[in-house]
Parts: sequence; structure tokens; C-alpha cells
Amino acid sequence: MTASASIPHTLTIAGSDPSGGAGLQGDIKTLSALGTYATNVITAVIAQNTCGVREVHPVPSEAIRMQLDHLLDDVRIDAVKIGMVSSREVAETLRDALEARRPRWIVLDPVMVAKSGDILVDAAGISAVRDVLVPLADVITPNLPEAAVLLDMEPPTTPDAMEAMLPALKALSAPYVLLKGGHLAGDKCPDLLATPQGDRWLPAPRIDTDNLHGTGCALSSAITAQLAHLPAGASHEDIVQAISSAKRWLHEALDASQQLRVGQGRGPVHHFHAWW
Repeated sequence: MTASASIPHTLTIAGSDPSGGAGLQGDIKTLSALGTYATNVITAVIAQNTCGVREVHPVPSEAIRMQLDHLLDDVRIDAVKIGMVSSREVAETLRDALEARRPRWIVLDPVMVAKSGDILVDAAGISAVRDVLVPLADVITPNLPEAAVLLDMEPPTTPDAMEAMLPALKALSAPYVLLKGGHLAGDKCPDLLATPQGDRWLPAPRIDTDNLHGTGCALSSAITAQLAHLPAGASHEDIVQAISSAKRWLHEALDASQQLRVGQGRGPVHHFHAWW
């Protein structure tokens, strides 16, 4: 992590998670643990816990716009993570606000399928993410089910199938695509990173744990934090290293998750494993 002249300011735009492991709350923990000042805009109030999602209550787009406008009027934002977006109107609201006062980095985690298998957005929300927000982002971080939803195809089940899916994801226009392979079977957890200068695998051993609640949120927020620390004019290799560092941090957070005993379902990762 390359230190900047001052503590970076980050923003998460996401739905809430009362259990604290995913969504807005998990993002704030990650962004803080990795040395940034975290701000937030809430897009949905979600009734969920470690066992699953009960209900989703979207925040009206006008309320989201007011949150964003008042925040951006006051606080410099270096990097933004966008999570759950439930409608085209909200997606367009985010696009308009962030294009008008664009931060250096935008990371999109296309949150559409919860770890429990619950579908969190409807068809209009899916198309909004694909058509409005993906072209806005510098980095997108779909897992295999989310990539399949974005492309309206079956999820890949092998590394070869992941490679075959990558050109279609790259065609959606985000410069960096991190296709997460955690849903593959086996003792490896390979992610496939597409960049403007070629593709590369980011391999990692699978951690034997059920504490997977919020892993996607944690990784995208960790990438956001690591990018926020990069100096202006960062190189391609700097960006790749920031993404790789975020993946290593998540691996450590998963490995330390057994220290926590949260809930009766899939527990959270240990966001503050380096601190306590």
C-alpha cells in the first residue's frame, strides 16, 4: 500500500446489513481497517442476518441524490465503492452525480445475488447495473453467479469456462474486471483479472470456513481502499498490485474469521484481524 500525503477519503454506496458483516456496515469496517476515512450513502434498508435476506426496502432515488449531493458538497472523495442498486432511476442518479464530481476511482460490486442464493434486484435493476454503472466503473468485481446474471448465461463451473466468459464481461466497458472464482469446486479459489494490458490469474488456496458472509463486499471495499492510497498517475502495475493486495487482505480476514462467533448461519470475515 503506497501512502498518500493525507488520509484518503472513501465512499461506499450500498444497502444496509443489520448483522454488520456485509453491505454498508461491512464496507465501512473494511475501508477503515485499511486506513481510509469512510463515508456512506445508503441505497436500501435490508432485513437480513447471517442466515439470509428477509426483505429489501429501497431508498427513493431523490433521497439518495440528496445524500450524495450534500456529501460531495463538503467532503473530497478519492475512491467510491458502489454496491447494491435496485433500479435504473437510482443507477442514473449515481451516474449523474459521480460524473459531475468524479472521484479518482470507482469500484462496482454488482450485488445481485446474496451468499444465501437470494436474488436482490429485479430485471430492471440488472439491466441498469449493466448498462449504466459498469461503463462508469474503473473496476468491477462480479462473482460467477453475478457475472452470469449480467450476461444472461449459465455460471461457469471451471477455470476454462471463466476464461471463455471474460471477453463478454470486458465488452461491457470497465477497464479492469475481477471475475471471482470462489464458487468453483475444489481446494483453490482462483480469481481472473482482466486488464487493458492482458489477463492474469490471481490464485489462492481455499480457506476451510463457513464464514463467507460479506466476502464480496469486503473484497470490493478493500480494492477501493487500496486504490485510494495510490498517488496520482499510478501505473497499470500499481493498480494490479492494489487489487492483489486487497485479495491478500481478504484471505487473511477469512483465515481469522474463526475468532468471531456471529450468528447461526454464515458468519462474517474478521475485518479487523490486523487490529484485534
